[in-house]
Amino acid sequence: MPDSDLPGTQLLKRVLEPLLDDFQFWFTRSRDLLETNQLSFMSNQEQSDLLSRVKQAQEELNTAKMLFNATDGQVGIDMATLMPWHQLVTECWNVGMRFHQAPEA
Repeated sequence: MPDSDLPGTQLLKRVLEPLLDDFQFWFTRSRDLLETNQLSFMSNQEQSDLLSRVKQAQEELNTAKMLFNATDGQVGIDMATLMPWHQLVTECWNVGMRFHQAPEA
């Protein structure tokens, strides 16, 4: 097995580990918002679809984190995987901002 103290491995751990934690935080927060509130600016179907995509992303993220941890941070994650997560988090931020800016009913 390669030396886990190589600079590339340490850099990967320093960058990827917090990024995965951030994704987990925002997916969890978004899931909570979508599961506990009826968003007046979204149809039930739109909200359900977004919640479904967040749940799927959480499953993918959990798998990626398990692999990352099992290899002691020596395995990266392809940008083709990260970009949809980033786009989903951005979409969830927009939904969250809209929810918090909406006048109370």
